[in-house]
Amino acid sequence: MNNFDVFPKKSLLFAPMEGITDEPYRIALMKTFPEWDQFFTDFLRVPTVGKITEKMIIEHYGERILKREEWRKKNSFQILTTERAQTKAVVEILESLKMDHLDLNLGCPSKKVNSHHGGAYLLSNHTALKFVLKTIRENFTGHFTVKMRIGYRDDVNFSDSLKLIQDEGVEAITLHARTRDQLYKGVADWSYIKRAVEEVKIPLIGNGDIWIAEDIEKIFKETKCHSVMFGRSAMKTPWLAKIYKEYVNEGGHIDDTYWLYQRKHHLEIYFEALLAEYREVGWQDNLILKRFKSFSRNLYDDYDDFETIRGSFLRSESLAEYLDRLYALKG
Repeated sequence: MNNFDVFPKKSLLFAPMEGITDEPYRIALMKTFPEWDQFFTDFLRVPTVGKITEKMIIEHYGERILKREEWRKKNSFQILTTERAQTKAVVEILESLKMDHLDLNLGCPSKKVNSHHGGAYLLSNHTALKFVLKTIRENFTGHFTVKMRIGYRDDVNFSDSLKLIQDEGVEAITLHARTRDQLYKGVADWSYIKRAVEEVKIPLIGNGDIWIAEDIEKIFKETKCHSVMFGRSAMKTPWLAKIYKEYVNEGGHIDDTYWLYQRKHHLEIYFEALLAEYREVGWQDNLILKRFKSFSRNLYDDYDDFETIRGSFLRSESLAEYLDRLYALKG
């Protein structure tokens, strides 16, 4: 495709997150907080050996999403692959399914992934990276984007990586403003996002330490990025896109008490939507409880006694107990 029209300007994108953004999660969020402009599957790890099937691809993306055009438009398929993996076979299936958008993971910092020469590692090996990019672009006519970091060990290849990615037909880049070795430490350096905006001719999507509505406004102003992607901040505040759009409508001002008010109001809505979707796909209560606990890390940070509150949720011995604590929290 010659023109990038997947995301409107200033889109708010819910990042791909391993073990989180599966089909029921994405459907729950689309129904409950439709202010998000785009969602991504967690990455599909492309295997080196074994049979690739259409069924495997559809299950990862979500059959219900595949069947509804309005949902398809808001969902992108992400893969994590290597030079030796069966990239072409996967991409050919995505092409046959007429998938609108494919995203390549060039940012995963996992030691295991990088030791197998995938994720952020590819930023340090441009020969392998070029092979992967070319394989995808030559076999996929839908929109093709990448999500990357500023480098692997350091930023020495930063500009060259941007140029290579652009030259191989990628239509937009999401940049997490840390190296792989930085993991999530320190503060993301948005100056790299600004620099990338100036160096490439394709849309640049900013990512990293964008926690509140004011941060969104700030990154747009400071970097001139096309759109913004949210990972950990979206997990902390799954209704962040809603808050930002209200913030814009209110002329750039939200009262300090608004955040806690929103949290009290939306936590129950969030978990009830997830509960409905997990039960729709047949999950048992113990599995749902385990998933709910995994979501509890930062959800309660706006409360004065957030550590005590979070601890009480993590100690819940049943899904019913977890939900009782949730309803009591609303006051």
